[in-house]
Amino acid sequence: MVNYYDEQLSQLQEQCARKRKLEAARVELHRQRNALTGQVEELKQIMAREQADVDRLEGGSLAAFFYQVVGKMDEKLTAERKEAYAARVKYDAAARELAGVDGDLQRCESELAGLQDCESRYQTVWKEKVHAVKAQGGEPAEKILQLEERIAYLGNQRKELQEAIDAGTAARSTADQILASLDSAEGWGTWDLFGGGLIADLAKHGHLDEAQQSVEHLQSQLRAFQTELADVTIYADLQVSIDGFLRVADYIFDGLFADWAVLDRIHQSQEQVQGTRNQICDVLNRLGTMMTGINGEIAEKNRQMEELVHRVPM
Repeated sequence: MVNYYDEQLSQLQEQCARKRKLEAARVELHRQRNALTGQVEELKQIMAREQADVDRLEGGSLAAFFYQVVGKMDEKLTAERKEAYAARVKYDAAARELAGVDGDLQRCESELAGLQDCESRYQTVWKEKVHAVKAQGGEPAEKILQLEERIAYLGNQRKELQEAIDAGTAARSTADQILASLDSAEGWGTWDLFGGGLIADLAKHGHLDEAQQSVEHLQSQLRAFQTELADVTIYADLQVSIDGFLRVADYIFDGLFADWAVLDRIHQSQEQVQGTRNQICDVLNRLGTMMTGINGEIAEKNRQMEELVHRVPM
């Protein structure tokens, strides 16, 4: 059948575009519905309060007796009825608007239900046409094969980049944990320096233990990160090592010089870990730039293939 694939693809493209428009409309309608639901509930409460005021006056309440005594019963009752009426008008208007939004949302959902698989159907027909064009041979088929080869290569590169990014992100998270532990140790160490006693000493070393354990974990993560970077031809000398924190001297002498020594080592460790974190972030930024470039090239190659296939009538 002449132009069988092209007619199908054209119809499915329209359906996909319609689906995207409806999905955006659905998000907006849900936003409107949420806002109106709160507004309607608030106006309902106001309307109930205003009507209650009218009912109290009409029901012979103490307030009604007071207004009768002072001769202003009709005036007060009229004012309350006006306020109750105004409240009901506002409530009814908001309720009608909410009902309208619900109706629009229902129609939107109903139409979307019939378009759920339009993207997959488009891809199916698209692949069928690509296969037909390649089977037909000639220059278009050769160009398609070249584009497919490049897209496949870029896809593998993107996968390797993502694995490196994941490894670097995990290492950065651990570095943040170490810095948090060292910051806490620094705080307790400063207090210990000014006579914090055993509690400060134990807290300080507890955070140092946490830092040391995390450092050992970070070392393995950095090795994994470096391995992943080798796959994407990026090298980074990422190292971090925190030795003992002069704990023996701190416990034996428990004096000013030992406390100062521990605090000094904490500061050195903070600088070292922060430096490593900065390196990780620098590499992650480079990886992010590479990922953006690869995604852009993949999108361009796909666009070129789509344009090429569409130009072949079939």
